[in-house]
Amino acid sequence: MKHYITKEGFEELKQELERLKKDARAEIAERLKRAKEYGDLSENSEYIDAKDSQAKLESRIFELEEAVRNAALIKKAKGKTTVSIGSTTEVQKNGKTIKYTIVGSEEADPLRNLISNESPLGRAFLDKRVGDVFDVQTPIGKNKYKILSIE
Repeated sequence: MKHYITKEGFEELKQELERLKKDARAEIAERLKRAKEYGDLSENSEYIDAKDSQAKLESRIFELEEAVRNAALIKKAKGKTTVSIGSTTEVQKNGKTIKYTIVGSEEADPLRNLISNESPLGRAFLDKRVGDVFDVQTPIGKNKYKILSIE
């Protein structure tokens, strides 16, 4: 499955992956080493906690490796007449003007108006043109949107 991501987001993923593989793994290895020094591992809470942290770390590393391997870089959608992944679109909602950028799920950050192409709102915006008016059903209710511009 493709993971749509901007070049900047891709670089951030690679940096996080590198940091986790080098620094975080070394930190956990040190925690495990210290915990083993306490003796009996079956009732050693330090060891159990370190093993849990190790499992979470390895899971995150696996996720990041998968995302990097399947990354599809998003190019800025200049000159496009329809909303697509990478587009920044200005919309009107309930009399307010809002700008959203359509990104892949890895970079989605609704607080910064970066919405996933897989979200109800992101899916609804895709392939719309300037002037299109449409309703979107979201978890907090139905809203009417009008596309004002596409960058």
